[in-house]
Amino acid sequence: MYFVLTASKDTYITDKIINNSFSASDANVGQAATLDLFRLYDESSLSGMISTNELSRALIKFDFGRIQKLMSSELDLNHGSFNCSLELFDIMGGQVTPSDFTLICFPLSQSFDEGLGRDTVSFSDLDASNFYTASYVNGTSVGWFASGANEQGKITHPGTYPENIDVIVSGNLNDGGGMAGLGATQYFKNGTENLKLDVTTIVSATIASILPDHGFRLSFTGSQEEDNQTRFVKRFASRHVRNRSLQPRLVVSYDNTILDHHQNFYFDLSGSIFLNNFHRGQAANLLSGSTTLTQLTGSDCLSLTLRTGSFKETYVVSQHQAGTKQLPNNTNEAAYSYVTGVYSATFAIPFANTTVVDFNTTLMQMAARTGSLTFDEYWHTKDRTVTFYTGSLTIKRNQRTSFNDAGRNLDLIVTNARPSYDKTERVRFRIFVKEFGVQDKALRVPYQVKSLVLEEAYYRVIEIDTGAVIIPFKKNNNGTRMSTDSEGMFFDVYMDSIPPGRNYTFEFDVLDRGTSFIHEAKNVRFRVEA
Repeated sequence: MYFVLTASKDTYITDKIINNSFSASDANVGQAATLDLFRLYDESSLSGMISTNELSRALIKFDFGRIQKLMSSELDLNHGSFNCSLELFDIMGGQVTPSDFTLICFPLSQSFDEGLGRDTVSFSDLDASNFYTASYVNGTSVGWFASGANEQGKITHPGTYPENIDVIVSGNLNDGGGMAGLGATQYFKNGTENLKLDVTTIVSATIASILPDHGFRLSFTGSQEEDNQTRFVKRFASRHVRNRSLQPRLVVSYDNTILDHHQNFYFDLSGSIFLNNFHRGQAANLLSGSTTLTQLTGSDCLSLTLRTGSFKETYVVSQHQAGTKQLPNNTNEAAYSYVTGVYSATFAIPFANTTVVDFNTTLMQMAARTGSLTFDEYWHTKDRTVTFYTGSLTIKRNQRTSFNDAGRNLDLIVTNARPSYDKTERVRFRIFVKEFGVQDKALRVPYQVKSLVLEEAYYRVIEIDTGAVIIPFKKNNNGTRMSTDSEGMFFDVYMDSIPPGRNYTFEFDVLDRGTSFIHEAKNVRFRVEA
């Protein structure tokens, strides 16, 4: 899964000297279209000061509500695939910008108000937050513990927030690693680069309540704020920028792929098949019992039997697990959430199985002769007294040919694309895959052509007019990998991750027979409506 969270509030704070007469330390620019980071060394003068050091620091906050909601169903916060990156976009537009510098991001320990200020020239708008004040609470100003939100501290006991600090630079995150630094840094060689910081650790610890949920502070490193060099100005778009695609964002991705092998199960390879249960159109757990109906949940709650001829084998079935481990009531052992109404079994059948199937023919002989073998599948209670579903599973021989380094000529068709979507939608797209050059069977009655199922395929979203990549291929953590079920292939897209008002299409990266190919979705052209 891949989605984008835009900032819920942002601003920058500064003590810039205006006209050599006063400091803008009480000024607010919360409604400005930019986030400006600069350091001015002895560029201005102020009465009573021998030298001057003017700074700015950016403050950014995101709402993690969607992440927290998904933790109960599909997102495992502790899984290695979970990734969060803070992304800001440079909008200098060719003006002079500093080079050869490093920015650092820390989690804030104190809440801030965005404020209503707009003036970034004379800094005449007064509001919180500013260089001295973080927020107003019940009519009372709450100041930073050090000007510029610069009182630094650490967390020594997970979940116990230290008092009287503005940013947390290190902490014990209860992960067995002891004290760890929390600063995320990026070096800017030219100064025109966009910002992309891995803040997975900070986000994970915040959602787990180990860190306070107050956002990020972004600034030059401490040494670069204290040296004798001027750096003016690194300018990013704020959340109030007119072009919504440039707003500060937190990009979240993780592996929630489900691979059901009903359509591509092979001998000798371990695979999984799934069962869905619905009550009146809603996902529901299976019920069983002669007098009192009991929900069938958890591990080893059902059985699956495969049968063909004299061959019969039974496998363990468990409810599908997903989400982040939680501590149930009255227990110290954390457990994953189970997905309502979804069950799966994982197993392998050796091709060299010598069980006699029929007429003194073994399973191996039958599969070798026909290239595949179809089994009846029975999903039932563990004691096999109640059967909930019967179907069939075709298991194939592994594909072997003389050496051929070319992949198949495939066509990927989105079968349910619409011309427009609302930004509030999470849309499931289904993919039909066909191999060019393969002749369909000729029959006298209509029949449904089955889609090919590809084990590894990824999607990305492309803006048609510019060719810009809006959602990239995320292969390193399966963030945009397609899932499979008994009908074919699918993936989900949060439409608010795509800027509205433009034309988009999909491209697919398919790994087939050892070769990677990019395929265009020729039948897709859609817009997102605000």
